[in-house]
Amino acid sequence: MKKTSLTVKVLSGLVLGAIVGLLINLFAPGAFENLNTFLFVPLGQIFLSMINMLVVPLVLFSIILGTAGLGDPAKLGRIGFKTVTYFLVTTTIAIIIGLGLAALIQPGLAGDFDLGSASFESEEAPSVADTLLNIIPDNPLAAMTEGNMLQIIVFAVFIGLALTALGDKTKGIFNLVEQGNEIMMYLVGLVMKFAPYGTFGLIATAVGSQGFSAMKAMGSYMVVILAALFIHSVFTYGGTVAVLAKKNPIWFFKKFAPAMSVAFSTSSSNATLPVSMDVAQKELGVPKSISSFVQPLGATINMDGTAIMQGVATMFIAQAFGIELTLVELATVVLTAVLASVGTAGVPGVGLIMLAMVLGSVGLPVEGIGLIIGIDRLLDMTRTAVNITGDAACAVYVAETEGKRVLKREEAEANA
Repeated sequence: MKKTSLTVKVLSGLVLGAIVGLLINLFAPGAFENLNTFLFVPLGQIFLSMINMLVVPLVLFSIILGTAGLGDPAKLGRIGFKTVTYFLVTTTIAIIIGLGLAALIQPGLAGDFDLGSASFESEEAPSVADTLLNIIPDNPLAAMTEGNMLQIIVFAVFIGLALTALGDKTKGIFNLVEQGNEIMMYLVGLVMKFAPYGTFGLIATAVGSQGFSAMKAMGSYMVVILAALFIHSVFTYGGTVAVLAKKNPIWFFKKFAPAMSVAFSTSSSNATLPVSMDVAQKELGVPKSISSFVQPLGATINMDGTAIMQGVATMFIAQAFGIELTLVELATVVLTAVLASVGTAGVPGVGLIMLAMVLGSVGLPVEGIGLIIGIDRLLDMTRTAVNITGDAACAVYVAETEGKRVLKREEAEANA
């Protein structure tokens, strides 16, 4: 109920901010500057500042846990390899679809935003060699202080691998990281309680400054996101079910629809996990042992919908600021978004925080989040449904290739 209530509040803030901004733009443009300076901007900036405050520790803890959560590679075996490979490949496909649609439709050019208060000068992109060399931090603490996200991710991956290899010897450190991640999740919850007010301020600023132009741009952004989610669901997941699992995609989507509905209403992969596992096992025929491994792992490291949002949002913000991303920068966005989706927790609002990391990886201004944050809550609900659908598609695929062996073993254990 709390998550649904938050959704209603954020959507209310969105609508109210748009109405207030539009009315001021149309009927009292002279009053906009004072209201914007003393009300709208402070509300929006406080929310953005709280997001920035959480980015570095959240990335560090979540990536460590995501890497360590893969477990012993020998124990994962064939099923683990298939699952992790599938998640990484489909997430890469998702971010490419998002970038491609955003480059084709160019939603950031739909409105003429006044970005003078968030001026930005693009720096020359480093070469591929420099990019690869610079992802290894000379000083991990300095990387965290400077907010160098690629270096933080690499450092966190190394720690996660070390924790997995050392096992019980580092159980205390692992528990500490888990507790640190819990603290971050709690703080994310607190920050998201302020989201309706931040949404109101950010939308009122955007719409109040440019009126219908801003609303048109945000609408174009939303259309691109929804189109990318639809294309990815139908072709990538439907293709997985049809080609790899040799089953009817219509059957898959129809049977899994109840879990998708729960995901849409909760905006949380973790909260939906019990339902999605139950539906996969009872309706899709996925063996319990496979479902219990693939779907919880997917809720942790498979966030295709989030990756699509990060790709489209990055292109949208770059277009709004008049910045043309190079091929190297686009490749960096793909890499960072894939890694970010691996570390994105399955709770509402975290994907927005991870977007700040993706923007930072190519030097785009975090202030650009203010252009799209107002409608992110509604899109968060949609992409969560896509995220868990990808987990189920992977489970069906793995079950088809491995299920006969697993079912025979489970039957033997049940009859023993």
